Amino acid sequence: MSQSKTPTKAKTVDLRPVFWTLGVLALVVGSLMASTLRAEEKTITTHGYSFYGNLTYPADFTHFDYVNPDAPKGGEIALGTVGTFDSMHPYTRKGRAGALSSVMYESLLGEGVNSTGAPADVYGEYYGLLAESLEYDEGRNWVIFNMRPEARFSDGSPVTAHDIEFSHNLLLDEGLKSYADAVRKRIPKVEVLNDHAIKFYFTEGISRRSLIDQVGFVPAWSKKWYEETGAKLNESRLEVSPGSGPYVIEAVDVNRRVMYKRNFDYWGKDLPINVGRNNFDIIRIEYFGDATAAFEAFKAGEFTIRVENDSKKWASSYGFPKVDNGQIARKSLPDGSPPTPSGIVFNLGKEVLKDKRVRQAIALAYNFEWTNESLQYGLFKQRASFTQDTPLMAKDLPTGAELEFLKGFGDLVADEIYSEPAVLPHTSNPARLLDRRNVRKASKLLDDAGWFVDSNGIRRNAAGEVLTINFLFNSSSPSTLSGVMENFVSNVKALGVDISLEKVDSSQYTSRERDRDYDLVYDSYGAFLGTGTGLSQRYGSESAEFSLFNPAGLASPLVDAIIEESLQATTREDEVVAMTALDRVLRHEFIMIPLWYKADHWVAYYDQYGHPENLPAYALGYLDFWWYDADKAAALRDAGALR
Repeated sequence: MSQSKTPTKAKTVDLRPVFWTLGVLALVVGSLMASTLRAEEKTITTHGYSFYGNLTYPADFTHFDYVNPDAPKGGEIALGTVGTFDSMHPYTRKGRAGALSSVMYESLLGEGVNSTGAPADVYGEYYGLLAESLEYDEGRNWVIFNMRPEARFSDGSPVTAHDIEFSHNLLLDEGLKSYADAVRKRIPKVEVLNDHAIKFYFTEGISRRSLIDQVGFVPAWSKKWYEETGAKLNESRLEVSPGSGPYVIEAVDVNRRVMYKRNFDYWGKDLPINVGRNNFDIIRIEYFGDATAAFEAFKAGEFTIRVENDSKKWASSYGFPKVDNGQIARKSLPDGSPPTPSGIVFNLGKEVLKDKRVRQAIALAYNFEWTNESLQYGLFKQRASFTQDTPLMAKDLPTGAELEFLKGFGDLVADEIYSEPAVLPHTSNPARLLDRRNVRKASKLLDDAGWFVDSNGIRRNAAGEVLTINFLFNSSSPSTLSGVMENFVSNVKALGVDISLEKVDSSQYTSRERDRDYDLVYDSYGAFLGTGTGLSQRYGSESAEFSLFNPAGLASPLVDAIIEESLQATTREDEVVAMTALDRVLRHEFIMIPLWYKADHWVAYYDQYGHPENLPAYALGYLDFWWYDADKAAALRDAGALR
């Protein structure tokens, strides 16, 4: 509307003053019209948030459908973990934080224990916790959170909008660089309106996706505590700021034990969002040096619940008396979430691994079929997708809406994405570890990539350099996993590759993984059920060199473009199309060797706990909405089953 470009000059009459005046008038009129439009724009006031506006639970809901509203409070749940810790501060790259050390902190919108979803029976819906309501304009240019004035930190001090502003800025100034860089571009301003109202402004011209929920999930830290102690967010420490959540630290014994106790004065215990949840008086975590010691401790009753991921143990190690006589319940419980995309990740920053043919050749050394039958009791399926077994999983050739979506990216899309089905893992001979057919395929790929076998059977390039690969591995991993990787390395060596499996302790592993000091590493990415700006931190180019969430260092213009376009989706149908295309392209990029997955939770626990008969799709929830049965616990103690 504004006449902002330079006007044409006449030979005899200077029209600049006239056009300048008209330009100013146009700007004024435009500004007034924009102001009027903004004034007319509807303000939405709500008790929760979802991008498409659909909320399952009404403003007067009394509890989530899947919880037991009458669940008793009390008792202890105890977990075992392998490794070490030297900090209770989980928001920094420095040190290794104790398990569940974020459990004390809450946000404006509610979460489950340890940042899991809540509610866990729906996708993409969030409900107020520290905030009793939120307001935003239809264009989502800003959001106001109206906070609950009764909210308190565990030291009794109020949680205010000033604490939220402080926490937001602290993450930008001292938090992870990949997070801070992304957020600064999207959230230019935050304003405290009063002690219990805070307003966030969003950058014009960007997707409205993941803006309101981004600021809604900033942890609430005590500004007063940080200012009085001089503590920094980017340092490792055992002393932590008070949180406003249902649990506080009870005891810390470094490298041995962490205990959290329920805060009986918790300000939010009667809120509908918390009914039937946070039921245990004590959450205890025991640390062990290796997986074998941890399992023996569970059998002895040193801790009380175990979520099993080791197929060998699940299949063959639970035939002891406490299981046989029912003192320990052993169950497979449904899991509606896509499995975590775990696997052997390639460091794309290493020159030798930039050639996709080399990565494909190394992958052919992994024999899933033999591994699953010989080491894992046939209990797993081979994972192919980043959205495995969901409607977002790419299949066959792209067709219909997905095909049209991909065509919109022009030359960024490789021809084979159109002409070849979505990448699936190779198949192998289950009868023998080394599949000769795959060895031949891998050898040809390495030859084509310029790595030839010398007279000693070693792969070298034209310059005589040996094809050398370092595989970083956590020595505290379960023995079955270690065995799988040792067999994989043996097969890689058979290709003429000089590969070493470097087993290091948990502390070294964490440090080197953060520094990306590896060629291969056993790691994982985040599964997705929809779009969001967090995808850029996991899979995007901008922070690929240093993001902790992108262990391969993937930097793909096509992936970036798909993520950006997905953020513009205005319907769930369009979002699904974009995410299916993203899954297809990620698989084509070949950043990792996908391994295995299971469709259920494997869980064993001393039979002193109750849980809802119908578990929600997106959480097992044993720390969130399970509960303690005092009578059953007493019977176990009387029988000597528990220490």
